[in-house]
This record gives sequence, C-alpha cells and structure tokens, in this order.
Amino acid sequence: MTFADPFLLAFGLVVVAVLGWAGVTATRRRSAALAAAGLAPAGKAGAGRAGKAGKAGKAGAGGAGRKGRRGGGAAGLWLTVAALAVLAVAAAGPSVTVPVSHASGTVILAMDVSGSMAATDVPPSRLGAAKQAATGFINAQPGTVDIGVVAFEQGGLEAAVPSADHAKALSAVGRLSTGGGTSLGAAILAALSAITHKTVAAGPGGNPPDIGYWPSATIVVFSDGGDSGDSASAGGAVSATAAAAIAQKAGVHIDTVGVGTAAGATLDVDGYHLFTALDTSALKSLAQATGGSYYPASDASQLNGVASSIDLRLTVANEPLPLAGALIGLALALLAAGAALTIARTGRVI
Repeated sequence: MTFADPFLLAFGLVVVAVLGWAGVTATRRRSAALAAAGLAPAGKAGAGRAGKAGKAGKAGAGGAGRKGRRGGGAAGLWLTVAALAVLAVAAAGPSVTVPVSHASGTVILAMDVSGSMAATDVPPSRLGAAKQAATGFINAQPGTVDIGVVAFEQGGLEAAVPSADHAKALSAVGRLSTGGGTSLGAAILAALSAITHKTVAAGPGGNPPDIGYWPSATIVVFSDGGDSGDSASAGGAVSATAAAAIAQKAGVHIDTVGVGTAAGATLDVDGYHLFTALDTSALKSLAQATGGSYYPASDASQLNGVASSIDLRLTVANEPLPLAGALIGLALALLAAGAALTIARTGRVI
C-alpha cells in the first residue's frame, strides 16, 4: 500500500491518538467521580451488608444496569476513535497496485510522402487526400488500439511510435510533406520495426527472418502504388514482395489504400515532366500477400472497421487502485455503529 501524502497520515494518526488518550482519561475521571458519589456498581457493597440483603439486591441490580450502560458508552467511544483513525488513513490518499488486463492491438499507418504524392489528380493532392483518409481512420479507432505513423519515400522514417494517445498520430500525419522516390518495401520494414520495437531487415538469401508472431498488429499503407524499391533491389533496397513475406510470416496483415486516379497526372520535377498514375495492381498484390484488403481512397471510410478484424492481444499492466472511498465508507459505518450503541445504552449521543 502506498500513500499520496504520508505526512498527512502521520499527523492524522497523532491527532487520533491524542483524542483516544483524552477519551480514556475522561472515562476514568467519570468512573472515579461516580464511585465517590456512591454511584459505583453496588454489587460488592450490597454483598457486605448481611442485614440488608433485599435492599442490597436492588442496589446490586441497579449498579449492574449502570455498569452495562457505562460499558455501552465506552464501546461507542472506541468505535468513534476507530472511525477517526480510518478517516486519517483515507485522507492520506492510500492506494494499492493491482494487475489489470486490457485487450489491445496495434495499427501502423504507412504514409507515402514521395514526390508523386504531390499530384493533384485527386483534390487537394494525393498526399492531402491521404491525410484526410488517415485522420478519419484515426478518429474512428477505439482507445484499445495503439496507433503509430511511418512516413516513407526511398526509406522509412518513424514519425510517431505506437501509442494509445491518438493525438500524437494525428499530429504526425499533419506534419507530412512530399519529396523523394517511393519504396514500399522500406515502408513495410519500418512499420514492422515500429511494431516489434526492434530493427527488422530482410534475411540472408531473401529468406524471411523470424521476428515473432504479431497477429494483434496491422499495417495500413496509404500510397499511389508507385514503387522504385524493386528496381533498386540490387543496391540493397528490399522489394515490397520480400517485405510482405516477412509480415505474412509474423502474422501481420497489410491493408492498402490507393490514392490517385488511373488517368494520372503530370508533375514538373526539376524541369522534367513526370507522368504518374495510381498502380492498383501493386497495392492489391501487397494486401493479398498478407491476407489484407485494398481500398480506394474514396472508400477509405470502410477502413474504420479494421479494428474489429484485429486479433486484440491481452496485456496485463499494474495500475493503482485508490482505497480512500472504501475507507471513508468504513469510517462512516463505524461512526454510525458507535452513535447507535451509545444512544441505545445511555440514551445520549455523547
């Protein structure tokens, strides 16, 4: 058990001890005064008067009754003192640590910020549409889902670690801007690293490494599907196919959201005209490889139910359990019992 204010606890217990001592002293003085006035229990005095047996019997009975009433008053006093002691403990803010289980899952939003996402074939731009879809998705998720954000172009950069504080994910999405090429493989590896909290890389010979089993995690990729990672594989970049195989082995589903149009748009990049269009086949293949689904950005609201498809994991965390309320209830019960006992035995509240 821990206390929020141990000094208040010490002070309260000292006050209760003083009150208890004062109560004992007052009870003794009252008993002495009654004895001096001849109102002490008369059982013993009556037994010593053989010639007044009848009168002594009545006196003994009366003394016994007064003794019972005084005993009841003393019991009421001690119940009151005990209630004050309990209140002193409650005032110090006591709490105990108990294990609490929670069902939770993890979703990583992989946001394509390559140069092609600046195209305006969807308003206000592909990245703008992706941000809107991601924001709607985040707002629709329950608090049991931790959400992280990974921005990717040629490589993956973790913009927000998975957290139940969804405001962090929203802020990370809002800061995204375009630039560079696209590597879906790097995006998936960065997302897997965020899920496992360790760096994930392709295994030797292209074999998927063992990174554990994470069925409570899902990756949602927002992209136009353009991928320069496969062409750069010789230079050390991992392909989207190889990265998806790692995710599939780890039990991580990948859902993809296509941003853009098949008609495409032309961008002016450093004086060159670059045509870019939505590659739905690449995004669909990526999702199907892991048992996920593909959604057009226009239907991204369908993603809102993705949390229901996640195998939520059961985690146990130690959380403080405040005891002040229960102790206050106990103190009130003791006060009520003390008052009732005092009234029943003496006919007075104090």
